[in-house]
Amino acid sequence: MIGWLEGHLGHTWQEGNRCGLLLICAGVGYEVQISKELWAVHRLSPGAATLSFWIHHLHREDGSVLFGFSHQQERNLFRLLIGVSGVGPQVAMALMGAMEAPVLIEAIQQGNLNLLCSAQGVGKRTAERLSLELRQKLDSYVISHNQEASLAALETNLRPELEQMLTSLGYGPLEIHEALKAVNPLLSGDDAENSDAWLRESLRWLGQTAN
Repeated sequence: MIGWLEGHLGHTWQEGNRCGLLLICAGVGYEVQISKELWAVHRLSPGAATLSFWIHHLHREDGSVLFGFSHQQERNLFRLLIGVSGVGPQVAMALMGAMEAPVLIEAIQQGNLNLLCSAQGVGKRTAERLSLELRQKLDSYVISHNQEASLAALETNLRPELEQMLTSLGYGPLEIHEALKAVNPLLSGDDAENSDAWLRESLRWLGQTAN
């Protein structure tokens, strides 16, 4: 069982929705599938660069597949995801490629189905199972967020309204999630419970990131 690899980048590859690289370790080349986000970074790496990955080694009837992750916690999260009924390794990779691990964990814990469904191959039923089966298991994954009054007000009262308004303006679930998270520290007092203030600041942030 391969759990970790370190070596030099041979080349990168892409087959449909799957991305990966050839990692050369002591004269042996290992094909490692990685997320699209990680692939976008490493496909520009020079051949002399030393790379290391935490590996999930999947055995199948037609051979073995290696899935690579930058951090052990990401590899462990992948293993939790594929333990959910209906979530295969490619769906798990799509989830981890669509958003950063802390964002994915937060979406599962909060039951944010829209955000989970933004990953390719994830439908509403799968998103519901992810949240139901993993919500408690992910309590041990610590995410450092400031739990301010503004965020509390958002979650309890304003999020559905804001999501609907921003969606009608053409923004996707992941963009909306990132915007609300970025705006959270900017609002306090009366503004924290004012949907117009949340919408104004969210649109301002989204406009800046688009430039």
